Amino acid sequence: MIKRNIYKSVLGAIVASSMILASVPVMADTEVQKYTNTDFAMDTVVSETLYTTGDDLNASIGEKLREVETGLLSWTESDSQIAKINSADGKTVEVSDELAGYLRQICQLAEDSDGAFDPTLGQVIRLWDIEGENPHVPDQKELDALIENVNYKNIVLDGNKVTLKDGATLDLGAAGKGIGCDVTASYLKEQKDVTGMILNLGGSSVMAYGEKPDQSPWKVAVTDPRDTEGDYLGAITIKGGEFLSTSGDYEKFFMEDGKRYHHILDPKTGYPVWNGLTSVTVVCDNGLLADGLSTACFVLGLENAQALLEKYDADAAFVDEDKNVYLTSGMKERFELMKNTYTIKKIK
Repeated sequence: MIKRNIYKSVLGAIVASSMILASVPVMADTEVQKYTNTDFAMDTVVSETLYTTGDDLNASIGEKLREVETGLLSWTESDSQIAKINSADGKTVEVSDELAGYLRQICQLAEDSDGAFDPTLGQVIRLWDIEGENPHVPDQKELDALIENVNYKNIVLDGNKVTLKDGATLDLGAAGKGIGCDVTASYLKEQKDVTGMILNLGGSSVMAYGEKPDQSPWKVAVTDPRDTEGDYLGAITIKGGEFLSTSGDYEKFFMEDGKRYHHILDPKTGYPVWNGLTSVTVVCDNGLLADGLSTACFVLGLENAQALLEKYDADAAFVDEDKNVYLTSGMKERFELMKNTYTIKKIK
């Protein structure tokens, strides 16, 4: 039996976030206008709430997100920079300053996580086809052959020049939405009329910029990994300039023989990660890193992820299949539990 409720879960998370945001009254300042919008970009539903004394920029932000996907990150768009690197057959490709900067951050995170986050996993992801029309457990020999090409160390960066060794290919999907948030934040910094914004990409990557007119906090709903269409697990407060990302086994998966095969794969085995976790939510001051860290921490597991979080000065909430919620010290101040079927526990 295959379960594919991604759109409902995503839209539900966005609606919940909007409800939390809308529950705070806006001060009577006629100069600051509130604009909301729902869009589709980067293969997901996008929710935008903008506060500005100028024009509504939500449509422009949606276009920028689509440009990031088609021009930089997509492995299916032949004109994107990632697609050109992948089709170069190991030859060196010169890329933009923007993409080179992202790749440096990505390779550093891969190194710091000891490969738990690996941007060369794309061929294995597509073999499982969890997001496609035929999700299935792949043939072991075929999987083993592709795993041989998975190694972030096969990415060679020399300034703006990128070379892939030993049959490696790039897939930045595990950091793509975070990059979209970073691009939006950079764009907003150039818009003097904008006083605040919250951007929600698919319920899994969120950016807060500036503040609301009444200076009330930005709050983001957190999905219950085992009740994706019901009540929400909790809410996390973030400040302007912070980014939130969640990785969970409920986002994209299929069921076979009673087992959940989800999209977060272990780069060392090529199989979904089964370590007792159901979701990890990370907050930090960089969108790419929040996105990448949530994946890396899910793969590493609760205990092994702590050193990585400390290195990047990031806060995190871990949820396990026994309905326990583990919060780092910084996350304790941000997290509000909304469901009594879960228990908050200390990280040992």
